[in-house]
Parts: sequence; structure tokens; C-alpha cells
Amino acid sequence: MSERSPVRSVAIVGAGPGGLYLAISLKLRDPSLTVVVHERNRPDDTFGWGVVFSDQTLANLKANDPETAAIIEAAFVHWDDIDVHIHGRTIRSGGHGFAGIGRQRLLSILHERARSLGVELRFQSEVADIRALDADIVVAADGLNSRVRNNQPEVFGVDIDVRTNKYIWLGTNQSFDAFTFAFVETPHGWIWAHAYQFEPGASTFIVECTEATWRGLGFDAMDQEQTCRAAEALFADWLGGHALMSNARHLRGSAWLNFPRVACSNWRDGKVVLLGDAAHTAHFSIGSGTKLAFEDAISLAGALTEGGDLDVALDAYEAERRVEVLKLQSAARNSTEWFETVDRYVGLDPLQFAYSLLTRSQRVSHENLRLRDGAFLTGVERWFADAAGAPPSGAPPPPMFAPLKLRSLTVPNRVVVSPMCMYSAEDGTVGDFHLVHLGGRALGGAGLVFTEMTDVSADARITPGCAGMYRPEHRDAWKRIVDFVHGQGARIALQLAHAGRKGSVERPWGPRADQPLLEGGWELIAPSPIPWSVEDQTPREMTRADMDRVRDDFVRAAGWADEAGFDMVELHCAHGYLLSSFLTPISNRRTDDYGGALENRLRFPLEVFAAMRAAWPDDRPMSVRLSATDWVEDGITPEESVAIAKAFADAGCDLIDVSAGQTTPDGKPVYGRMFQTPLSDRIRNEAGVATMAVGNIYETDHVNSILAAGRADLCALARPHLADPNWSLRAAAELGWRGQSPPVQYRAGFAQLARNLEKQQQAGPV
Repeated sequence: MSERSPVRSVAIVGAGPGGLYLAISLKLRDPSLTVVVHERNRPDDTFGWGVVFSDQTLANLKANDPETAAIIEAAFVHWDDIDVHIHGRTIRSGGHGFAGIGRQRLLSILHERARSLGVELRFQSEVADIRALDADIVVAADGLNSRVRNNQPEVFGVDIDVRTNKYIWLGTNQSFDAFTFAFVETPHGWIWAHAYQFEPGASTFIVECTEATWRGLGFDAMDQEQTCRAAEALFADWLGGHALMSNARHLRGSAWLNFPRVACSNWRDGKVVLLGDAAHTAHFSIGSGTKLAFEDAISLAGALTEGGDLDVALDAYEAERRVEVLKLQSAARNSTEWFETVDRYVGLDPLQFAYSLLTRSQRVSHENLRLRDGAFLTGVERWFADAAGAPPSGAPPPPMFAPLKLRSLTVPNRVVVSPMCMYSAEDGTVGDFHLVHLGGRALGGAGLVFTEMTDVSADARITPGCAGMYRPEHRDAWKRIVDFVHGQGARIALQLAHAGRKGSVERPWGPRADQPLLEGGWELIAPSPIPWSVEDQTPREMTRADMDRVRDDFVRAAGWADEAGFDMVELHCAHGYLLSSFLTPISNRRTDDYGGALENRLRFPLEVFAAMRAAWPDDRPMSVRLSATDWVEDGITPEESVAIAKAFADAGCDLIDVSAGQTTPDGKPVYGRMFQTPLSDRIRNEAGVATMAVGNIYETDHVNSILAAGRADLCALARPHLADPNWSLRAAAELGWRGQSPPVQYRAGFAQLARNLEKQQQAGPV
């Protein structure tokens, strides 16, 4: 298309908000353009109720077209509050800055504005062949069920993920003064409403539930009228005697839907370009469908009118918008999954439940809530501190600085130095490096310091530089470090492990990093004779005698950990090491009592844990690190990860350290901030066991949001502590929390840091 003349005509298929706003934006930029909008329905047909705008979306409209934005804004119903109703309580949070407008009113405004600019609107115009339209560019803005997209799914690389919950769009004449979430428990499960006013005396009322609840309540057998009457009975407490209504006459049957998440790898085919819901969708629970369509329209209008190479311009449109869409779809996925698994959260305290709901998408963070509604957040922090047994104080501590009690151990705050292999021991013995490394993090304010993976025998190591606990001198070297950490007011945990099939390799630096040892190597053992990779040594399948020896090595190491004074021991059952290799079917192909079904795969790891638990003091806690997913098909399932965690908890485990992957070189992790936290969330709230979240957690906001929402009980940070041993003290200074005291020798420096940060915050952004 780069050889074609400049665009002089544009045909738009679909007169929803996105298509109309594109037409307006095109004519504003180039009044000489011929713009025709084709719509198969009549101008007064609309199948929704209200549309939600955030303050930011309105700001984008004002920047693009102040006149249209002013008309839309004049028709808005504004609200700042969100109400969450559950267990007979109402939790209100303010400062959220939303506005609603009736969908029909919005369309009427856009119709009038488009006509005033010379756009031709053709209603009841069915387009049989979009490519036959006489236009330089044809834009498919035909919505969620786009015929253009669905007729050529292979061309546009269509991926549709139909979500599991059932929902229905209804309306009511009840007026809500806040965006309202109302949760109702029934004998068949929970059902809830998302409700908001869009004009005086009119509100959208979306009802949602799992399919099991939907069927249990009989909605699968009801028509639209019967559905409205049944829903009125369920939500009578919030409807004030008003009826519920459906305007989905275009749908046969009950009008209940499953939300389809649409993604396209390609938004363009020749002169045909996708826009809005035709190209992508975001779940209704974050209210961003119209926002995305409007922003697509603004960007595409610029691409089509700015001149220059059209191919380049359209590629730039797609590249620019794809980034924003991916962000919103990621947030929408988080929100969708929260509602799909709401059973996990209904047992939380109503205040924590509301906090979890408000932060579900990760677009609203802990400190963002403070800006929106400081009183609400202070209430959350005070509740959290009281539940944690924090000493009384004038202002409650941020969640990260609340204590955690595990058996007789009290961890002074929730920030953990994650286990990190340093590969710097001499024949298993830790030395001065480890004293400075771990001692420095204890000086830096972390509540709990984990050692690196520490191996229970010489042939349990990954490399010759790995730390060990298999000789008396190892115990004595560790005791020196333990005593120093305790002297700084921190607690310390020893992670015990066996490398299994990932052992006998070089340190992860140098010319032969991670390669099998050429000299001084050792025989490897594993549940099955499957090498880690084609370059690695093939392990020998373990016999029962091997299992006895390994179990006894772990027990001996646990006894020495007690003698060294460790506060907690952790059994490493993650990352493809020996015990992890038993748990995952990827590496366990045994046909005896230790392979096959999950119960069998768990047998030996549980045996080791039980033997350690018996040797470890009863008043001190134990934790287990798990890879909750293998990041491959045919690996550990989400349900299995919960079952594994529960099995260890039943055996006396106090904390599950929830990691993921590294169990096979074929794993394909989905990275992102806090990317493993959903795994911790699931295990904590389904297995009913305390968890530690880990994985790309690096900001104070991350830690406080995870803890306050009940997604984990501790947060482990690895690389942030490598970059800044004083991460926790710096976090306290940033948050203005004076309850975290630095070592007396460093107080002057951190007092200055706190003052400087406070001045920066008062001055605002430069």
C-alpha cells in the first residue's frame, strides 16, 4: 500500500462508540476526507445500558476533541466511591473518579457530532463483502462479534479465550450513589452484582456467578423475564423495590453470556484495519472496552491523516496501541481471574476482602489507594496490624512492617531475603563472604534472612562452590553467621536441599558456566534416569537404599541446623532439584510406589519432611519451597500444587515458599512484575496455609499490596537485596515509618535519608 496515493476515503463498518469516534476524529484532522459509517442496526438500537469513564479517559477525549468531550461530560453522572457489600457489612472507599453515561445517550451525541462534521451515517446497511466497499481504507469496528474478524480468523491471527463465569447485563431504575459490588451467598454458591448509575434514575446492573451456581439456581432454564424476577429476589436489599430489566431482545433465550477475551496477532489485512473490540477485548470488570476503542480511534485517525508512508503509519498504529492493549488485557485477566475464583476470598475479613477486590487488577496499588482514600487505607493497615499482633502505635505500620508469628518464632517484619546461591563456599564450608553477605542484609532491616540452598551431602551439591551442612565444621561455620544475624535483631532460616540431576556442574560464571564438571565430578541420582539436558550427565535411578541415605542426610542436617541456632529450616522441593524431581511428572517416570499418581510422587518428599520434622524442635517452624507450576503442558497442575501444599501442611509445614518453574529447560514462564504471586495467592487461600511470595517483587508497593490483600504472608526479594542490602531500611524511610530502627551506628545516615525523601515528596515531581 505504500505506493498508493494518500487516503481520501474511509469506510467504517460498525457505528458503536469506537467507529463513530474514529469518524469524528478523521474529519477533525482532515475535513476533506470522505468518511462513511455503515451500521446494520437502526440508530436507536442499543444493547447495553451504561458506559463507564475514568477521569483519565475523559482527559484523553478533551485533548482530542474538546467540543465532543464537553457535551459528553455534561451528560455524565459522577461518583468517587466504591461500595463493597458482603457478610452484612458495607465497606466504602472513595477517591476513584468515575463517571457514567447511558449508552444510547452517548451514541446520540456521537451521531450528532459526526453528522455536523460531514460524516455520512448509513443505518440498516448490511455489508456483505467489506473489501468491495469503495474506499481507500476500510475499518472493521463491528465489535465483539466482528464478522470481519471471524470470517478470516487465520488472517488476523484470532485467539479467543472464553471465560468460565456466567454474566448478564441488566438495568434498573434504582439509583446507586457509588459503584456497587454486592455479594450474596446462596445454597448453590456465591452470586454478585456490579452496579452503577449512568443517568438519574437509571443504573447498569450486571449479575455474575460461576456456571455451577448459575445452574444450581436454575438460571439455565429461565428466559429473560424469569431471570430478572429471580435476580430481583436475590438482590432485593440493594434494589429498593425497583425492577430489573433486560434490553437484550437481539439474544434468544436467557441472555446470559460467557465473556470472550479476544486477541489478534495481526490487526490489518491490506486495506482492512481492525479497531476496538473487533481487535481486542478487556473484561467488563475493569470497564475499559469503550476507553480502548476511543484511544484506538484517536491513534488510527492520526495514522491515516498524518501523510507519509501509509504502511509505516499503520504499522506504528498497531505497535503503539498493542502495548496499551496488552497492559489493559493483563489487568483485565487479573480482574477476571479474581472474580472466577471469588470463593478463595469470601472467607477474608470484609475489610481485607474489599481491599483485595480494589487491588485485584494490579492497576490500583497500596500507595495509590492512600492517595485516593487515606482514611480507608489507614483502616486497612490498622486492621492488618491488629490481626498480626503488632504493638499499639499512634499510626499503624505498613503491612510489610507488621510481625508474623510462626509457632514460637516471631518474624519482626514481612520482608525476606530470598535464598540465593552464591557458589562461594570451600568444600561446603561458608566463610567471610557469607558472613558479610548475609550479615549485611540483616543489618539492612530484613525481618527474615534465608541462607542459600545448602546441600546435605557432598554429592548433593550443584557445583563445588555450593554451601553444605554435611560436616561438623559446616555447622560451626554457620553458627558464626547465625549469631551475627541474631545480634542485628533479624531471624535466619536454613534452606536444605539435594541437587539431584542438576548437580556436578561448573559455577554459573566463566568459560564453562553450568557445564558438567570435567574433573572432580560425582555420580548423580534422581527418581528416573532422565538428564537435565542433552549435555548433562544421566542420573542413576534411585533405589530404596539411596532414599534411606538421602533421608538420613536431611535429618542429620536438620539436627545440626538446630545446634547452629537457626530459627527455621526449609526443605527445598522446587526448581528441578531432587525432591522437586519426584513431585513433577516431567522428571518422575517411575512405575513403583514413588511414581505415577500424585499420591505416589509425594511419598518420598513427604517421608523426608516427616523425618526432619521429627528431628527439628517442635516449637520452631519449618517451610517447604515448591515450584507451583512447571510452565509446560503435562506438568504439575494448579490443582496438584494446592494438594501438594496441603499435604505438607498436614504433615506439619508452617509456610509454603511458593516459587515456580526451573523444573525443565523447556519451561516457558510468563514473566512480569509479581508474576508468581498468583500461585501464592491460590495456595494460601485454597490450601489454607501461610505462604511466602517470590518472583519479581521489587517495590514497597508490591510488598504492601500482596500482604494487605491476603495473597501471601511474607514477601521474599532476591535481586533487590543484591542491589541494595539496606532495602528494608530504605523502604521504611520512603514510607515514613519510624518503627524500623537501623543499627545505632547507621542511624544518622538513615535519619538524613528519611528527611531528604520527605522533602522530595513535599516538593512533588520535578
